[in-house]
Amino acid sequence: MNTPAILRRTVLYRGRVQGVGFRATTVDAARGLAVTGYVRNLADGRVELVAEGKADALDELERRVQAALEANIQGADRTESPATGEYQTFAVRR
Repeated sequence: MNTPAILRRTVLYRGRVQGVGFRATTVDAARGLAVTGYVRNLADGRVELVAEGKADALDELERRVQAALEANIQGADRTESPATGEYQTFAVRR
């Protein structure tokens, strides 16, 4: 039986994503999911989400963020890579 791989997913959100509770909402969205990583504001006005977990948990996190903040999100650029295992929790990074 194969165990699903742990991945790292980075999503860069564009739009009116700073100053609207995006980071706190994203941390709330991650609760109960088997994901680790962080969310932070970038100097160029985007928000960066870096999460590690199984694909289904990462998909659910993205779905929850989209559902909660869709009015503020104009676009998102997404990349995947192997997980590093460096995170213990999911939190806001400054």
